[in-house]
Amino acid sequence: MTLTIIIIVCTLLLIAYVFDLTASKTKIPSVILLLILGYGSRQIANIIGVNVPDLSSFLTIFGTVGLILIVLEGAIDLELNRSKLPVIGKSVLIAFVPIVIMGLLLALIFSLFNDASYRVNLLNLIPLCVISSAIAIPSVKHLCKRNKEFIIYESSMSDILGVLFFTFLMTQETITIASFAHFGGQILIMFLISFIATIVLVILLSKVRNHIKFAPIIILIILIYAVAEVYELPALIFIFIFGLFLGNIKKVERLKPIQRLHPVTLYQEVHKFRELVNEGAFLIRSMFFLIFGFLIETSELINGETFLYALMVVAVIFGLRFLILKVMKMPVDPLLYIAPRGLITILLFLSIPAAQAIPQISRSLIIQVIVLTAIILMVGLVTSKSGDNNAVQDTDDSDDNTDIEPDHDAVENDGLVEIVNNSGSLSDDEKDYLD
Repeated sequence: MTLTIIIIVCTLLLIAYVFDLTASKTKIPSVILLLILGYGSRQIANIIGVNVPDLSSFLTIFGTVGLILIVLEGAIDLELNRSKLPVIGKSVLIAFVPIVIMGLLLALIFSLFNDASYRVNLLNLIPLCVISSAIAIPSVKHLCKRNKEFIIYESSMSDILGVLFFTFLMTQETITIASFAHFGGQILIMFLISFIATIVLVILLSKVRNHIKFAPIIILIILIYAVAEVYELPALIFIFIFGLFLGNIKKVERLKPIQRLHPVTLYQEVHKFRELVNEGAFLIRSMFFLIFGFLIETSELINGETFLYALMVVAVIFGLRFLILKVMKMPVDPLLYIAPRGLITILLFLSIPAAQAIPQISRSLIIQVIVLTAIILMVGLVTSKSGDNNAVQDTDDSDDNTDIEPDHDAVENDGLVEIVNNSGSLSDDEKDYLD
């Protein structure tokens, strides 16, 4: 039985890898194919009478670790400079406004169908208002750099802001000035923790010489996130800040503290760490969506009682997104379609206390909204006539040199030249690396 499970899991993960390889050609997000594969595996298991143990407990574990790695993966790939400020500003605004407006609007509508308080309705509906970076980020690999960066910023900030809003509603029974002040203090504490933790982790990344070093660092990252969550602090802020620092470490290489960390060595370690995070994010993301697809019941998928609610929620999602993109003068095609619900939606939904759950927001509704937004994402990307050609788009962006994606090796070599000019000498190991 054990060997059978190993064979099945390995086969499914290899198929997931094929999905990832072919996504840029087919334009079908690999996550959607993973959901289908997981669901199909369940149907086959039922037909042949295989007794599969309950996998529900693994969903939250894989989901939490997957969220950490996916946000970290996206943040490391982001480049910070002055030319990015307009994109960052728009992405934060477009991430935040829909969460607030959708939450308030849907809570008002759903409060007509139950006796729960407005705050409880809002708490239940926030999970449906958050874009899933776990689906959005892997789905835009083939888009032009400008659109891809926007989606990474937007979906990551949507996760962070959505979790902040959800945590605020969970921890505050009444919404007052004092409650806002208390929550603002928690955010400041998390920024301070993020700053200290980032320094410590970067030092470990540079100084540790043991042949095993990246696994303990990733474990520390997950541990810091978990402890912060226990104390109801917005832990995703730390993940995002740490990833941004690693991805833009060259911009602070002239600072004396960074010089003491031997930038040549640090560049190599960051590059290796980035690769490990990418590999880990792929494995955990694949396992999460395979398990989620496997756990989907056909009765939940075609539940007529919740389907109208699901259609209403999806209509609000894309109607509001269309208006905001128009107002912000952002390209509607293909950005309109990239508003999937997924991993973060499930995690927040599972975090709602049973005493505060409302019957209209059920597992069936969550599954239907996730599937519908995923289908719209797939159809939108496949039929999109703009923003799907890197070569053409990057040529169009050539007027702004900061929008051109630098070659990582070139960036590292440039940094090494600067270090030579500044320090005048290198160690034997660093000379070998330059060669």
